[in-house]
Order: sequence, then structure tokens, then C-alpha cells
Amino acid sequence: QVQLVESGGGLMQAGGSLRLSCAASGRTSSNYRMGWFRQAPGKEREFVAVISRSGGNTYYADSVKGRFTISRDNAKNTVYLQMNSLNAEDTAVYYCAASTYNSGVTLSSTYNYWGQGTQVTVSS
Repeated sequence: QVQLVESGGGLMQAGGSLRLSCAASGRTSSNYRMGWFRQAPGKEREFVAVISRSGGNTYYADSVKGRFTISRDNAKNTVYLQMNSLNAEDTAVYYCAASTYNSGVTLSSTYNYWGQGTQVTVSS
């Protein structure tokens, strides 16, 4: 089992940048595929980005491709989400998640563990 704690959220003006962190404790995070999801008010949780166990493969939602970068430091048991060129549509609670599955990378149902979330608010 792994526990996940997100940090780094906050209030940012449109066009700005934020870096979210997800610290894992318990079982080594390198055993898990790691993803970021987000949920805006009144909307369903949506996939943002995923990174493979080794960090060698990444995949992004079209809405963030070219603006967001997911990375991981397995020595520190930490996953990051660098968010650039933020806009108001990026406002949401961002969740870090860990998965033992090898498929369905964009599906929240394939993630076993979740953090509590961190709020990102972008003002236009």
C-alpha cells in the first residue's frame, strides 16, 4: 500500500506556472504507474497525465499537451507536474494517483491509490 500527499497548488494568474508535487510513502513508488487527474467544480474527474514506473514513458490529455510536464524521481518517491501557460480552464482540484495496472492509463478506475488533492485556481 502507498500513501500519497500532493502539494504545490495555489492561486496563479493566467499565463503563469505552478509545479505540483506528490510525495509517496509506504511501498516504493517505483512499483506504480503514477498519474495526475483533476476535477473542476460541477465536472467529473478527468485524466491529465501519466508516467510509467521507470519514468521513460509519459502520456498527456490533449488539453494540457505541450503545456504540462509530468516527471518522477524514484529516489525521492516523488512525482511532479509542471504546469505552464495556465489558463482559467485549468482551475480544479488536482489529484495524484498510483496504479498497479498495465492498461487503461487514462481511466481513474485503474488507479488503486489516491491523494487528497490540491487546489489550483487560475485567475483570468
